[in-house]
Amino acid sequence: MINYSIIIMGTKPGTKKEHIQETKAYGTAQVHEILDMNAFAKHIADHGCTYDRADISAVLTKAVDCLREQMLLGNKVNLGELGSFHVELATRGAKTADTFTAANIEAVNIRWTPGKDFRNLRDEATFQLVPTRAAQSTAVEVVKNQDTIQGLE
Repeated sequence: MINYSIIIMGTKPGTKKEHIQETKAYGTAQVHEILDMNAFAKHIADHGCTYDRADISAVLTKAVDCLREQMLLGNKVNLGELGSFHVELATRGAKTADTFTAANIEAVNIRWTPGKDFRNLRDEATFQLVPTRAAQSTAVEVVKNQDTIQGLE
């Protein structure tokens, strides 16, 4: 199940708050849990895999190392249903092609293009509306203050 909350945002991204003329309600996903590589490897191993967590962690770690190596070589890596990975450059413009150099390259980012199993999970997903993180924090503060007030009585 995917938890989501509703946020109100301006309809034109990048508009300064004081210049926003129109807002709309949008849904935003709330992360339930963050799995690190070790926890993800354990999750895979727990699904009846013949390899244990340590073996899976080793393969995933090597996959990360090799994927990084291939990205630095400028290659595209296609991992089937997972999708493909390639580099994308963030550059600062130059007045002409003659004046553009590698110094104009500000960042090398990795682009993931999802495979067919990851393109859109909408039809398989279920959703639950939850309070925003800010509303959750406010609720916790209210509860803490009630406990403090009750403790004074």
